[in-house]
Amino acid sequence: MEITIDTILNVAGLIFGGGALGGLLTWRFTRRKARAEAIEAEAEAEQKKAEAEQERQNYYQQIIDDIAKDRDYYKQERDELRCRLDSMEEQVRGLQRDVARNGRMVESLRPFMCADLACKLRKRVTISEEGEISEEKPKKVKPNGLNENDTNK
Repeated sequence: MEITIDTILNVAGLIFGGGALGGLLTWRFTRRKARAEAIEAEAEAEQKKAEAEQERQNYYQQIIDDIAKDRDYYKQERDELRCRLDSMEEQVRGLQRDVARNGRMVESLRPFMCADLACKLRKRVTISEEGEISEEKPKKVKPNGLNENDTNK
């Protein structure tokens, strides 16, 4: 078999023109392109995963913020109720002081109460829980000016 220039050119044309070398180069290029696309797809998947994680974090942060707002609202409401309770307790204590003072005043005016309104000499009376008025018995005074209760002393 003689190798001529035509044969060499034909073989070179097959090798360099689209034959095995062209197929080999195309295959390597396709493989690199597929690898780059796979890496790009992985990067996109990681980015989407990171975005989903960020969304989840934002959702949880929103829940935490809402809980904090509710907690602050309930703290404020509790403080307002405590303030109202303290002021009502102070009012009750004030009313109790007023009732006690009024009771002392009524008790100090008791000697001047009399069942007989025309009487110039006041006689002691007792007012019951129901509001009935009854005259107290006068105490006996001895000639020395002492009551009979005073002699026991």
